Amino acid sequence: MLALTRKTGDAIMINNNIEITVLDVRGDQVKIGISAPKEVSIYRKEVYLEIQKENQAAQHISIDDVEALKNLL
Repeated sequence: MLALTRKTGDAIMINNNIEITVLDVRGDQVKIGISAPKEVSIYRKEVYLEIQKENQAAQHISIDDVEALKNLL
């Protein structure tokens, strides 16, 4: 992990096309802005982990589930 010290208004660049800017610091909270191409997905970590969990659950559909879906048609 790279740890950096930045002040309000300072930014860092990632991979030549993602810019992260420190917008505000208040107490123990830091507000950041992220500029990235539209095709780059940006999620809070807790949201990203939930998406991963749902994707894994969707991959484990049983044969009974498939048959039940066929019966709906």
